[in-house]
Amino acid sequence: MKISTILDHIDSGHMALPEFQRGYVWNRDQVRGLFDSLYRRHPVGGLLVWATESKSAAHRGDGPLVAGVVKLLLDGQQRMTSLYGVVRGKPPQFFDGNAQAFTGLRFHLESESFEFYQPVKMKDDPLWIDVTELMKNGTAGLGAFVTGLSAQPTLVAKVGDYVARLSRLLGISDVDLHIEEVTGADKSLDVVVDIFNRVNSGGTKLSKGDLALAKICAEWPEGRDAMKAKLKEWAGAGYHFNLDWLLRSVNTVLTGEAKFQYLHEKSAAEIQDALGRASKHIDSSLNLIGGRLGLDHDQVFFGRFGVPVMARYLDQRQAKKLGAMDEKERDKLLFWFVQAAMWGRFSGSTESVIDQDLAALEGDDGGLDKLLEQLRLWHGGLRAEPGHFTGWSLGARFYPVLYLLTRMGEARDWGSGLPLKSSLLGKMSRLEVHHIFPKAQLYKRDFKRPEVNALANFCFLTKDTNLDISDTLPELYFQEVEKAHPGALASQWIPMDPELWRVERFRDFLEARKTLLAAELNQRMEELLHGDTRWLERAAAPAVASSATVVGGINSEEEEAELEALSGWMESLGLPRGTLAHDFADPQTGEQQAVFDLAWPNGIQEELSQPVVVLLNEEPSTIALASQAGFRCFSDTASFRKYVQDEVLAGAYHV
Repeated sequence: MKISTILDHIDSGHMALPEFQRGYVWNRDQVRGLFDSLYRRHPVGGLLVWATESKSAAHRGDGPLVAGVVKLLLDGQQRMTSLYGVVRGKPPQFFDGNAQAFTGLRFHLESESFEFYQPVKMKDDPLWIDVTELMKNGTAGLGAFVTGLSAQPTLVAKVGDYVARLSRLLGISDVDLHIEEVTGADKSLDVVVDIFNRVNSGGTKLSKGDLALAKICAEWPEGRDAMKAKLKEWAGAGYHFNLDWLLRSVNTVLTGEAKFQYLHEKSAAEIQDALGRASKHIDSSLNLIGGRLGLDHDQVFFGRFGVPVMARYLDQRQAKKLGAMDEKERDKLLFWFVQAAMWGRFSGSTESVIDQDLAALEGDDGGLDKLLEQLRLWHGGLRAEPGHFTGWSLGARFYPVLYLLTRMGEARDWGSGLPLKSSLLGKMSRLEVHHIFPKAQLYKRDFKRPEVNALANFCFLTKDTNLDISDTLPELYFQEVEKAHPGALASQWIPMDPELWRVERFRDFLEARKTLLAAELNQRMEELLHGDTRWLERAAAPAVASSATVVGGINSEEEEAELEALSGWMESLGLPRGTLAHDFADPQTGEQQAVFDLAWPNGIQEELSQPVVVLLNEEPSTIALASQAGFRCFSDTASFRKYVQDEVLAGAYHV
């Protein structure tokens, strides 16, 4: 079938995109490559479509389908979207992605090459042809281009060659693409999705969550958009979640189970209702966690898979019409959340652990006490020890705990003396990580990175104060802080023995501060329990600080910014953001073994491709551990971007 006919079918509603397809992920290099191949009449592959009744066809976008049989694209989305975008000058109605990928394509009449518009290079050069303008105007537009070229004395001699090249370019619309059809009454959604995954074995396949979502959208086409709207709302508040996570929360609320298979038999109405309930309970949970615990943004929001369990608990309370939680019940629920996150409850087999916690909520004897007892028996005791603050880097498991203590304990800024709140106004009042003993001073004295970036050497200050202190040693600036704001140092758990403020006693300072931090944490946990401290005591086995060395970790704010930018780049391509400071733990014990800078622990194509990790400036031992655990490792962002472009996106070439 000619490309022009296929584009007409998209316009008329005879061809569309199935709801389960993901969005447009191609970049400009792939669009250029496609048009170069078509111009040279190289094969670009055929299309695979699913012929099905339009009345039961769940499709992407708002465009109406014709009555009768329609064809849904299973293989060919990226190519047809690119062709449509360039030829029509606008995205198709099923479009979901970055339109800049196909906007502004130009063709050079002399070199016969394709490039995207560059003002300095192309302005006032008649040999650069706007491909979209030519395609939209067809043969009539060809005459206008020829007239313009003929008016240039220096080009007259080659006008014949240029006309032939323009005609060849225009002829792309007449290229035939082979179309293969999947038909038959036996071709259910499950069967078609399986075919889709087999065909796209090198491209973007569907995870269990995608399949569950496909089934939902078959009955409720607006479902995906409704969920994306909630995710966007949370992202605006500083929390980045993905569709699988939200779907997991919907699942726990509706079925009391973690596995997606339990959603398959639920009706669209039930799921729509459950999304509303889950969203409400997630909002409540985030408000509680942000307001009471101070964990008010993504970097310090650990234990995110505890939220689906919290949502189920809140939904059960609502179903039983128990009314609002009192302070004790609220704080006990938050105590469970913090403790589960601190000890890596969800760092291993997420589904099975969530199912265990959901089971603890069921039955007449189920509830918060059973949930806490299960956590205590699993970990062996919930009281913190100084050794638990031995971790280092911005990704250490207890890094969010330090932030929590700063917010719950109303630590004070050393420049203004004011309590540190996230609501402080002005860009210079944003909370930043501060190295108490400056990095430059420590490296100058040959201290190693794990000591320089030790948690006990971190505190949070405003940006303004951080800049003022710069690389001054504590033995100098501590005296000024204490004089100007008595008690401000102690509010950040600084040992008050001046001898420990000397750089020669740095290691002793760390040990003393770890003791103060552990005592503060236990006090805050006791406050959440309102005196019911039995949950902090030892259970079957003693809870002791691990003697194992936790390797890896984000070393600086600059590294963190670079990784955040990389995650944002992935999101701009329609791919999932990575997990910043991924907690790599023993799946059985939850004991932390490493912090991986930026990770996709289930693969970029979730559950279907190799786990991937970006490790910046790491020791060989960290890379070896990640590699042994099955991760594909990248030691710089440039090589990772190349991998995404060459293998992930190029793997979707025939999608």
